[in-house]
This record gives sequence, structure tokens and C-alpha cells, in this order.
Amino acid sequence: MKGKRWIVVLYGASGVLLFICGLLAAHDKDATSDARKAMSAHYEDLKWQAVVPELGNDSPQISILRVDPKTSATQLLIRTPKKMHIPMHWHSANETHTMIMGTAVFEHEGKRDNLGPGGFNYIPAKMTHQAWTSEGSVVFITVDGPWDVNWAGNPPGKGDVGQDSPTQ
Repeated sequence: MKGKRWIVVLYGASGVLLFICGLLAAHDKDATSDARKAMSAHYEDLKWQAVVPELGNDSPQISILRVDPKTSATQLLIRTPKKMHIPMHWHSANETHTMIMGTAVFEHEGKRDNLGPGGFNYIPAKMTHQAWTSEGSVVFITVDGPWDVNWAGNPPGKGDVGQDSPTQ
């Protein structure tokens, strides 16, 4: 299936949103290409998809940069056109966030961290967390397995758009 590019978005019975990235590619180059070959992507050439299509232009957007063909480890970018609350959720794999633009407040285990450009965090697999992002934020995310999002409650809705981060 070389050259095929697809994203499958599934909503489970409990509101779980999963991104299945078996042969996922969200830009013109094959994101699952041979791990022994170098690759690069230019921001202006990336392909973006809405994370929550029901939010229209207010939805956070995702661009999958690369998926390792053997481990499914994934590197991706998420950008938020408006400030946004991302409700409690977890991932099946370990996750890192590196802020590229804007700011984000990440909350896990009752602790909040405010990250600006260059700020970094690590969240272990299955640790429930939430975030608040500034308008125009861009975060580089890595996961050491397939990318998924499992909502602890509801996915982001209209009430989450424009929401400020709580006081730290």
C-alpha cells in the first residue's frame, strides 16, 4: 500500500476518539517511509486536519510528520487557531510535548505546568491529563507507539473554545 495516505477517526461508544495511524501520512511525503532514510518537512507544505471537525475553523489541527514503520512511534504537530481547553484524556503510549509557538498549561495528577516556546514535558502512557493552549499555539508531540487519544469524558466542544487556563 505504499503511497496510500489515510487517517481513520473513530468515535467509540463512550466518546473515545482514536486516530489510527497504520499507514498514516498527512503531508506530501510518505510519513511511513524507510526508517533508514532521512526526511524533512517544511511547515508551509504540511497538510492539516481538524481534530474535532464539529468545531469547524475553531478546531485544533493535526499534522502527522512521521510514523515509524516498525514501532508506529509518531511525531506530529498540533496547532490551535483559538485559545482552547483540551479536556482530560490519555494516550496508550508515552508522550512528549515541546512548545514551538504560544503557550500551554498542562495538568496531570493535580499539578500544572505552564510551558512557553521551547518548553518540554513528558507524560507516561495512560496518565490522564488536560491542557489549555493560547491562540495560535503550535506544539511538537512525540509518542513512542501509535498515536491515539482516549477521552476521559467528552472531547472538546464549543464550550472549550476560547477558554482561559485556570490560575496556577
